[in-house]
Amino acid sequence: MIQYMSAREAAEKWNISQRRVSILCSESRIPDVAMLGNMWIIPRNAEKPVDARMKRNIILEKKDARPFVKWAGGKGQLLEVLKANLPDGLGEKITKYAEPFVGGGALLFDLLNVYSFEEVYINDNNKELMNVFLVVKTNCNKLINELKTIQKEYEKLGMDEQQIYYYAKRDLFNNCELNSENMISKAALFIFLNKTCFNGLYRVNKSGKFNVPAGKYKNPLICDEDNLVSISKKVQNVIMRSCDYHDIETFADDKTLVYFDPPYRPLSVTSGFTSYTENQFNDNDQIKLAHLYKKLSDKGVKVLLSNSDPHNVNYEDDFFDELYKEFNIQRITAVRTINSKSEKRGNVTELLIKNY
Repeated sequence: MIQYMSAREAAEKWNISQRRVSILCSESRIPDVAMLGNMWIIPRNAEKPVDARMKRNIILEKKDARPFVKWAGGKGQLLEVLKANLPDGLGEKITKYAEPFVGGGALLFDLLNVYSFEEVYINDNNKELMNVFLVVKTNCNKLINELKTIQKEYEKLGMDEQQIYYYAKRDLFNNCELNSENMISKAALFIFLNKTCFNGLYRVNKSGKFNVPAGKYKNPLICDEDNLVSISKKVQNVIMRSCDYHDIETFADDKTLVYFDPPYRPLSVTSGFTSYTENQFNDNDQIKLAHLYKKLSDKGVKVLLSNSDPHNVNYEDDFFDELYKEFNIQRITAVRTINSKSEKRGNVTELLIKNY
């Protein structure tokens, strides 16, 4: 018979915080844990899990690729739980990988650091973001040179002058329509704005104009040369698109893992910022995505999807539970990190839906 201890007892035994123990439990990092009411209980003979954050730091020292922008909804903090829920056979039976809503690409880069897929496909409706991916792939050295110039100019300025410089660059970014001749300069501006804007947020208004105010940073790393070079090497064979996510149908087959990380359904009318792009993603769009999910599943495609959990604000709201009722739905703990109000940053549950 298994003997259990509380999360508090485990925290004292392993010399970590009780909150950290709860996160490890929610991420399935400790075998045979259980819930007693609203409390985690842990087998007394359980060993302290290896700190994945420390392992991650070791990986970064080896210059593995990692996201080049901070992205609302980015999956960096959920990588361990996502990887724990990947299907068996990656890189063997599953030789293709796709992200139709790539965003910052945290899971993409993590997988590219480990697996050599035969084919990889990424897409995002944000054309400016996908332009950066393409420039990193095809013109990395020129991009690095432009970023170095911007960084030198920025570092010479005082705080007030940096604010003026930021808004001048933001105006230039907004008033210069992306085309084949300005791809590199637009990509450099995109990265600069992401590194120096308030809270690392990318948001546009209804006209599609980037409207995030300047942040206040002492020494932002505008040109992360080593990481950009590492990314460039790893994405040379990656197919890059900026189109409707349904385009994935022509790529995905029974040897493919598709990870959907769409714009999350807002937990309330006021919880969503304006948009990643000028186009909103409403409940009808969530329903259309669910239809595509089922269609791919019927083809034998392995499909994983993330979204918000309506139960955070209304336990009777089973929108996704009904939409994906024939699939494996898990509720995982996440930390909301991008919010203008610090009191609204904290733990929430998210949905992880898989067909395997």
